[in-house]
Amino acid sequence: MPTTDTPQTAREATAARLLKISAGTSYDPDVDIDWRAPLDPGRMYAPEHRLSLAGTPLWDGLTREQRVELSKHEVASIASVGIWFEMLLMRLLLRHVSDQDPRTGHVQYALTEIGDECRHSIMFARMIEAFGTPAYRPAPLERALGKYLGATAGGVQTFAAALIAEEILDALQREAMADDSLQPLVRMVSRIHVVEEARHIRYARDELARQVAGAGPVSLAYSRLMIGRAAWTVTHSLIHPGAYAAVGLDPAEARAVAWRNPAFRETLRWSAERITTYLQELGLVAGPAKRLWRSSALL
Repeated sequence: MPTTDTPQTAREATAARLLKISAGTSYDPDVDIDWRAPLDPGRMYAPEHRLSLAGTPLWDGLTREQRVELSKHEVASIASVGIWFEMLLMRLLLRHVSDQDPRTGHVQYALTEIGDECRHSIMFARMIEAFGTPAYRPAPLERALGKYLGATAGGVQTFAAALIAEEILDALQREAMADDSLQPLVRMVSRIHVVEEARHIRYARDELARQVAGAGPVSLAYSRLMIGRAAWTVTHSLIHPGAYAAVGLDPAEARAVAWRNPAFRETLRWSAERITTYLQELGLVAGPAKRLWRSSALL
């Protein structure tokens, strides 16, 4: 029998708490979102100051209608990447618990989270469909990296990579759900995701700390590189070049302008501030991997 202060007991206590929260506070997007409500053609889909071109000459040259349209495509791009990362996370979580005792709360909460992520992916897909935009996909190299991570990533990589994607999206959506000038659909989708992701983030943060404590130096060195590459993938995949083409801009030029835009780079740094600080505390942002973090605009 484990004593009351073992890591396993702490893990089970976290799982029990999160399972209770999940039972009391979960949403069904089919019921809780009015998918038939029309979009307001005059409302933005994201706060203007968070859009990738805001403050640049390209932005100044856009009409109000083009700015609204760009906001719609940028949100669709972020949601599309969110689906891709949630599908990857589901594979990683299944690998993480597949050989563990299904009677434990830790495994049962992982399965609960997978159920949440299934609903979130469908919710994001329906939102993109309601927008009438493409479902944007990451570049082929990034998709290949995702497949590699899905097949090989261990505990440290699993939970660190999950947290990078989850906490960046969480910061953006917390701001969006509180902004009553935005499209109601975007605000409701954001609210549901923020409420349910809060417990996913707690689960991943606690588990990551345990995984780091049990990892050896070689494993940690490799994990730092893979986590840094995951951070690079997240930020470079958020806004698909097709979002710029949708409003008549040259996609290559607009993407280059966005990456030189100090306001956009500050948005990326701000959105990842909590998780970057936490990973630094755990010693996971160090060595050669720091170059990846800097090129991701998160440091």
